[in-house]
Amino acid sequence: MRNGQVSTGDMIVRGVVAGVAGTVVMTTFQKLVEMPLTKRGDSYAPADFAEKVTPVRASSPEGRRRLNWVTHFLLGTMWGAAYGIAAARGLRGQKAVNAVFGVVYIGDVALNTALGLYRPLQWSAKDVLVDVVDKYVQAQGTGAVFDRILDPAR
Repeated sequence: MRNGQVSTGDMIVRGVVAGVAGTVVMTTFQKLVEMPLTKRGDSYAPADFAEKVTPVRASSPEGRRRLNWVTHFLLGTMWGAAYGIAAARGLRGQKAVNAVFGVVYIGDVALNTALGLYRPLQWSAKDVLVDVVDKYVQAQGTGAVFDRILDPAR
């Protein structure tokens, strides 16, 4: 912080923390609301992604669950870092949430599709809705924590 200004790096760090919190919000929403309503089981998309882009390989079902959780939260930090960058550039609140969601969600789907992990053209309307809603809840949680707790003066 210089002259009352928070650096972009500080905003990104705050965003990363908010991204972890947003991931907790999303996961709680999934486990308590979405999954009981949709009857959907756990997703291992984060573990699939980690195994595709890193040399890490789970050697047991428990190892795969751990890899899934770690990757799930690491990916959540990406949403938060993006929010921190948006905030450092003056974008806040619902406009920031929507802008970050649009950019990061499209990037997420495009990257996973390019890696052969997603096949969105084969998803049902329910699958699309679940994916969008879950990740939008994450974006909302990230923005709320960032704007109300980590940098409320702005």
